[in-house]
Amino acid sequence: MRDARVSLVTLGVSDLARSARFYEALGWTRTDAGNEAVVFLQGEGLVLSLFGMRDLAEDAGLAAEPLPRFRGATLAVNLPSEPEADRLFAVAVAAGAQSVKPLQRASWGGYSGYLADPDGHLWEIAHNPFFPLDAQGRIDLTPSSEEPA
Repeated sequence: MRDARVSLVTLGVSDLARSARFYEALGWTRTDAGNEAVVFLQGEGLVLSLFGMRDLAEDAGLAAEPLPRFRGATLAVNLPSEPEADRLFAVAVAAGAQSVKPLQRASWGGYSGYLADPDGHLWEIAHNPFFPLDAQGRIDLTPSSEEPA
């Protein structure tokens, strides 16, 4: 069994319905697994969970506190081309995201920008020509098992 994986990411949100609409506009599929307190959205290889901010803090045994603008973490979507990154960035902004750093050529050789969802969670939208994507669009950095000829 491989434990090095993320199966589900939960985001604390201030308005469950608004956040569900936002992520559905980006292509996530809402499932029937949730209830009035939590929404589960199916993505490609990952489930995104939206939980009321206060309820999530309570579930973790913590006090709900104001969130800083920069929280020390980002989520990322890597796409196979710059035009696809441009398309998703524009869709997200039209759905209510705030452009934090417009898409641009990055010093590391790719194309990247940042946006914040309606609750300020940062997402990087990128095309990284050095991170190959498999047939399902997932990054695959495992070395090839093929021996050179």
